[in-house]
Amino acid sequence: MRPIHRPHLRDQSVTRLVPNILTLMALCAGLSGIRFALATEWQSAVVAIMVAAVLDGLDGRIARLLHGTSRFGAELDSLSDFVSFGVAPALILYQWTMHEARGIGWSLALVYAVCCALRLARFNTRVDNADLPAWRSRFFVGVPAPAAAALVLMPMYANFEFGPGLANSPIVVGLVMCAVAVLMVSRLPTFSITKVRVPHRHVMPMLLGLAALAAFLIGVPWLTLMTLGVVYLVSLPLGRRAYLRLEQQGKPMPTRDVAEPGDLSVN
Repeated sequence: MRPIHRPHLRDQSVTRLVPNILTLMALCAGLSGIRFALATEWQSAVVAIMVAAVLDGLDGRIARLLHGTSRFGAELDSLSDFVSFGVAPALILYQWTMHEARGIGWSLALVYAVCCALRLARFNTRVDNADLPAWRSRFFVGVPAPAAAALVLMPMYANFEFGPGLANSPIVVGLVMCAVAVLMVSRLPTFSITKVRVPHRHVMPMLLGLAALAAFLIGVPWLTLMTLGVVYLVSLPLGRRAYLRLEQQGKPMPTRDVAEPGDLSVN
């Protein structure tokens, strides 16, 4: 009987596993958001999704810094994104107010989650496309999943800040869910913040600005998140305008990799 040859798996250092650990932490945060929603702890549920978004923003960056990118990490990241930014927000909003719309509310929750899955699947089919011009790595195609989750929860921010009213109406929440779902699967070019290069003279002002943002998030979190959501929405037409200008010019840019929610990581 011929011996069975098993493939030898290369040992991984703990450092190279850090991006994967962050991805799993983001997944756990998203699942915790569902748990908080089931317990009607709405503010904790929203905070859990925001924590997942922060961790998702870190894992890919750290993976590239540690040269720990892999196909396994990319697939794990996409699965985590679908749960944390597709399934979790849909269930949170359904438990919060969309259940009042009965079958229609559940249908809209399904539409949002399905659009998130389609958005991530489209990215996975494009991630290895080396034929794209370098400047396109500065843009996403459609609104990325973490940003979509932050946008779709804006009615909850308004409710926490100003109290019950129009913001927790199933009609308003349903319209927001539909709009964000369309933005995810659209062909709208949106800015990729990860590709922004900060000139040396602007580093200190940027750090001061981030410190001020952190202070506002601690002091007035819901109003700050609403403001950030509005700023992001205003950036959408600006991103499309910049994309069309670069497309006409055909101007090359220094980077070639394609960005988005699940960056290749060991992640």
